[in-house]
Order: sequence, then structure tokens, then C-alpha cells
Amino acid sequence: MKTGIMAPFHYNSRFGKDQYKKLKSFGFDCTDLGLANTETQLYTLPENEAIKIMQEEKKLADEAGVEIHQIHGPWRWPPNESTPEGLAERMDKMKKSIRLASSIGCKNWIIHPVMPFGIHEIDTPDAPTTYSINIEFMGELVKTAREYDVIICYENMPMTKFSIATPAQLMKVINEINDDHFCACLDTGHVMVFEGHSIGDAVRTFGKKLRTMHVHDNNGVSDLHYLPVFGGRIDWKEYADALREIGFDGTFSLECSPNGKLPDKIYEDMFRICADHIREILK
Repeated sequence: MKTGIMAPFHYNSRFGKDQYKKLKSFGFDCTDLGLANTETQLYTLPENEAIKIMQEEKKLADEAGVEIHQIHGPWRWPPNESTPEGLAERMDKMKKSIRLASSIGCKNWIIHPVMPFGIHEIDTPDAPTTYSINIEFMGELVKTAREYDVIICYENMPMTKFSIATPAQLMKVINEINDDHFCACLDTGHVMVFEGHSIGDAVRTFGKKLRTMHVHDNNGVSDLHYLPVFGGRIDWKEYADALREIGFDGTFSLECSPNGKLPDKIYEDMFRICADHIREILK
């Protein structure tokens, strides 16, 4: 299994243009590129210019020997999907993001469910409509994914009152869409804010539909994105055993990083420790 970690897009880190070379030296094979913010030039520039930026980024990664294994597609908080106009805007940005991913040969594209009634509708009459809107929205989006040969990775959420949040709830949508270009992203920290949920069961729920992961930990209450250093709630042995059980052969990709306020040496040492911990978990 490869090791991965999220990377700031377009040199937004203290490493500058050397960020991929640094990640490689720390022990990472892959990176997760963030295209969530639709206010950036990637979404405001004409598409041909945005593609040039993506290709420049891929060139830097390739030169460092780092694979851009996955991309996080559009997301904003709070959601703006309560109107037809809001949903249409989301669709337009998401389709552009798929095309940008395809332009650099990245096949794994991660997104959240759409949230037309916010995140507190699980016990309301709006919940069935949330489901039907997601079916319609994702069914349309997967047409673009097929056209550009990109896999949509539908991510579980940490909102305990949202009706499409847990792996089991997502699998209902995934099974109904029933397309090889529509799979799952397992966010480990998101699982653990649900009382009584097992990380191993989450892996087994997605099974062969598990395509990508966002790995981090928390205190069981909030989505804190702790480093996986055996100090949170997750039983990492259980997680690794479940991944082996389903035959997962993708990338163990962290959605967390050391605190940017750390001095340079300690900051870099923490990256190395993170890569070492992945190898320890997977032993």
C-alpha cells in the first residue's frame, strides 16, 4: 500500500515549489490535491488556463517522484445548495473540477454529498428529498466522470444529524447509482464522531467500493483531524486488519499535517514521524 498526505495547492506552504520533493524525502509516495475552494483561479480563469496551472503542478510532482493520487473536489461551508440555482452552480464547478483532474491523469476525485436542507434534517420530512436530490445530482455528475474516466469518491460525513453521513447511508446512494465510476472515500475521523461506530465495520461496509481514504483521528466528539499517532479513538490495528480483509490496495492517505507554527526542524520531523506511523500501522 502506498503512503499519502494532503498537500497545499499552488505552493501555499513553507516549502514553496519544493513541497513535493520534501514530501518524498519524508517518506510519502502520493499526495491529495485540494481543489475544494471554488474561489481560486482554477475556477475563475478560463478552463484552458486552469489546465495549464494543473499541468505545471503535476510536472513538479512528477519531478519529485510523487503521484497526485487523489483530488478533493468542490466544497464550501456553509453549503449553498438549497435552490435550483445553487445546485446548478455546484454542478458546473464539479464538472469543471472533474475535467481538471482528468487533465493531469488523476483518476480519483473526492466529493461530499450535496446538502440542500443543511445538516440537521435526519428526522425531518426533508430527509427523503435530500436522498432523491443526491441520486439525481450524482447520477448526472457520473456521466461526466465516465466521459473523462475519473472515479467519483463519495465521502462519509461527520454531521450526526445529516441523513447521508455514515458509510451505511452513503452505500444506499452508491448502490442505487450502481456505476463503476462512483465509489467511496472513507474518512476515518468522520466515522468516529458517531457513538458506537467501528472503524473496521466502516471499512467492511464500503468493501470493494472503497477507492480512497482520508485518514485522521479525533476525540470522538468533534472533527479535529488529529495525526494518527495512537492518541485518539481509532483502533489502528482494527483498521489495518479490515483493509487487508477487503483487499484494499490503494493509498493510505492522511488528511492532516503537523502544526504549521512548529519550528522548521520539528515541523519536518513530524512529517517523517507521520510516514513512519503509517508503516507501523500497516505492518
